[in-house]
Formats: sequence, structure tokens, C-alpha cells
Amino acid sequence: MGLRDPLYWLYERRLERKLGSYEIPKHVGVILDGNRRWARTSGLANINKGHQAGAEKIFELLGWCNEVGVQVVTMWLLSTDNLSRPREELDPLLRIIEDTVRRLGREGWRVNPMGALDLLPDPTARALKEAASATSGYPGLIVNVAVGYGGRREIADAVRALLYAESAKGTSIEELAERLDSEHIAQHLYTRGQPDPDLLIRTSGEQRLSGFLLWQSAHSEFYFCEVFWPAFRKVEFLRALRSYGARNRRFGS
Repeated sequence: MGLRDPLYWLYERRLERKLGSYEIPKHVGVILDGNRRWARTSGLANINKGHQAGAEKIFELLGWCNEVGVQVVTMWLLSTDNLSRPREELDPLLRIIEDTVRRLGREGWRVNPMGALDLLPDPTARALKEAASATSGYPGLIVNVAVGYGGRREIADAVRALLYAESAKGTSIEELAERLDSEHIAQHLYTRGQPDPDLLIRTSGEQRLSGFLLWQSAHSEFYFCEVFWPAFRKVEFLRALRSYGARNRRFGS
């Protein structure tokens, strides 16, 4: 360990210096995957300890993002599919999410909930709404917290909101169909007013997005890493930024 730590520190500093010549993404999305598997491989009988370790890692990630100048971070904490998990697993996970969201507010991050809040238990939905209200005026990094989130559900919600808004203005279906374009829908997404994600990171070795930011990721760069989320280190984050910065982004091709 005495030899490993200095080498790790030197490698981290080297990566940080190299980033000076690269563009930093404005918006980073992260699929925080692998909490349960990390708990099992760590010999922990209680998988909720994996979720708790993953929650603690969130605050490290936000600190790293703040250091390099990322403006928006979107974190997928719970999908709509996850809501069907057994209550003995889901309930403790929801309590961890509620505590995490409250702590985000206390530590000065601007919280923006994303997801079908109507599908969540009242205490969880309330914690998300209260954090959003309390931090709405905070400057700096925006933290999108995706809970009860699904990419297809987001698009359906956006279209539904668009139809309601246009109906309230007296617009007919025929008139809307005549002038509808992608920007009209984008204005009703959970991330409306924010830049689309430049970089999407998924931990745990899975190489798919599972519907994460389905609409917004059309031109995103993807980075997949093998480590489980609780074991995600700053060097993995810096490698993701290095990979992003070294790419020649060809939008639409």
C-alpha cells in the first residue's frame, strides 16, 4: 500500500495535467450501476450497504465535476423498472435516496428531480420536491436526480405536457401537427433549458444505456467502465474525460 498510493497519486496528477489540452463536457450523465454486485463481491450480506456506499460516492463525483468545470450532472438513481423490486429491498433504497437528496441540498447543490414522481411513494416524492424548491436559486452545478425515471416515459410525459399546453392556448390537433418539430418536444423534457449531455458514463461493465436520456443522448459520447459504482475512483472519472476530449465529435454522422 505504501508503494501503491504514491503511484496512484502521480497517475491522477498526470491525468489532470493532460486534461488542460482537452475540452471539458458541459453536461455529464452517469448510470450509477453495480451497487448490489459490489456488495456481494465485497462479502456483504446486506446489499443495502452497497446502495449506501454508492450514495456516498455521489458526493465525490460532484466534487470532481465541480473541480473541472462541468455545469450539469445527471445521475440515474432509480428506474421505473426498479419500482417493482421486492419491498424489503426497495424501501431501504428509497430511504437512502431521500437522505441523499436532502444532503445534496445541505451541501449547496442545485437539485432538479427527473422522473415520474407520481409513481413514487409520498415521502420520496416529497423529499425530491422539497430539495428542488429549497435549492432552485443556488448558483453553480445543476444536479439532475433521476428517480422513477425511464427514457420512454420521459418522452411520453413531454408529448402529453405539450398537448396540454397547446390545448390551453386553443391550438387544434391539426394546427399542432402542421408545425410540430423536435424543439417543441424538447421544451417539455425533464431537462428543458439545459444543454444535452455531452458525455454519458456507465459503470459495472454493462455496455448499454437502458433508455437513459433516450431523447437527449442523440449526439452524446458514451464511456463504459468495468468498475462497480461504489468502487469508481477519480482516475476512472479523469479517464472518461480524457477519452471524451480525445474524440472527434461528428454530430449527426
